Amino acid sequence: MLKNIPKIMSPDLLKTLMEMGHGDEIVIADGNFPAETYGQRVIRCDGHGVTELLDAIMQFFPLDTYTEKPVMLMEVVKGDNVVPTIWDDYKAVINKYEPENCKIEMIERYAFYERAKTAYAVIATGEEAIYANIILKKGVVK
Repeated sequence: MLKNIPKIMSPDLLKTLMEMGHGDEIVIADGNFPAETYGQRVIRCDGHGVTELLDAIMQFFPLDTYTEKPVMLMEVVKGDNVVPTIWDDYKAVINKYEPENCKIEMIERYAFYERAKTAYAVIATGEEAIYANIILKKGVVK
């Protein structure tokens, strides 16, 4: 056991974050996301929400400062009358750790799936909110 590591961070998740290099991307996916279909590496975090995982990860994870928008969200499909309020939670978490780097790109649903195919890993959560998928691009520790 280690000190000061959030309990939500599994050994597999910590190992994956450590293995990632500058420019690698990680997807934190909601419960509806086809993680096993698109993920090269899938880390199961069933029973946890995206916001709580994002908060734990951002304590250790530097966002890429060489990319204009190091955070990506799946945009709402036209015709879906949904306003994902969880996005405000994501912005608050990112602002807490990297306020100067909270620039978010919206990605069309199928383009998001294609991006997930090339991500270093996909974290499959039990998040019930829809359009709650987020991609983080890793930066360097300065």
